Amino acid sequence: MTVALESATAKPGGGRGRGPGPLQRLKHGYQKYWYAYAMIIPVVVVLGVLVGYPLVRGFYLTLTDADSLNSARTIGVNHIDATYKFIGLDNYKDILFGPTAYDRFWSHFLWTVVWTALCVFLHYTIGLGLALLLNRKVRGRTFYRLMLILPWAVPTFVTVFSWRIMLADSGVLNQVLGALHLPQPHWLEDVFWQRFAAVMVNTWCGVPFMMVSLLGGLQSIDASLYEAAEMDGANAWQRFQHVTLPGLRSVSSTVVLLGVIWTFNQFAIIFLLFGKTSAPDAQILVTWAYYLGFGQQPRDYAQSAAYGVLLLSILTVFTSFYFRWLKRNDQLAI
Repeated sequence: MTVALESATAKPGGGRGRGPGPLQRLKHGYQKYWYAYAMIIPVVVVLGVLVGYPLVRGFYLTLTDADSLNSARTIGVNHIDATYKFIGLDNYKDILFGPTAYDRFWSHFLWTVVWTALCVFLHYTIGLGLALLLNRKVRGRTFYRLMLILPWAVPTFVTVFSWRIMLADSGVLNQVLGALHLPQPHWLEDVFWQRFAAVMVNTWCGVPFMMVSLLGGLQSIDASLYEAAEMDGANAWQRFQHVTLPGLRSVSSTVVLLGVIWTFNQFAIIFLLFGKTSAPDAQILVTWAYYLGFGQQPRDYAQSAAYGVLLLSILTVFTSFYFRWLKRNDQLAI
């Protein structure tokens, strides 16, 4: 009887009262879901080659003094070995607390934060306004939707180069301003107007995504909620505040997070719009990192890679706090 009870209570894997070990569970999972592993492995390999290795390699470079003068290179038939050395966290110390830390990092960081907040705010507010208009039953609604989504459908470099032509000193925009006897700014030369132009072009490119996403969210809100609110005497603003915005909460939280990440790392617009004529104060962190690594001599690979690691760290911390804030608000709403 005792032997029978021991046999009945014994767990598969040999231990009495214990479950199978990690290796046994892994083996059992592989035998049961081998087809899933077979489909995942190619993706893991591609991500490891395209993302994992460059990330690890870049982090290693941040711990060295690598630049274009001491890196391995080939000149003609002669190969020169790398001579850079390991310096630990000195690059991060120099970037964050060095004598030129404000000019090289903190000023660009502050402008990047302002640029991101301003662009995402304009993306969301203008996109929400257009989504509310297109959610109504108006004549030609399909045509308006197609026209408003064009800036998003057109490749970014085509849009940016078109704006660069229009913002030139003799471009269409200055010609219109001159015809109206208004000042004609140097959009592509002056620091303030470079920043203004960058925000304007990025808003033009980013609004359609917000509009389409929020329009989908608006169409998923139950119409009976609006009818019930109207019967209770709620005016248009109250219906928007207590029905529309709560109904868009899940969509808004996602598109705002994506907008922050994309805008914070928005390299193409500033680089293509201004090129080498961009003033240092008009550059955001990602374009400044590119300048350090590829736009000056000698090319400072180590500090450029350190900027990349700092960018990743900043976005990781922001995303963590953002999700915590959303979770806390959802709990308070319940």
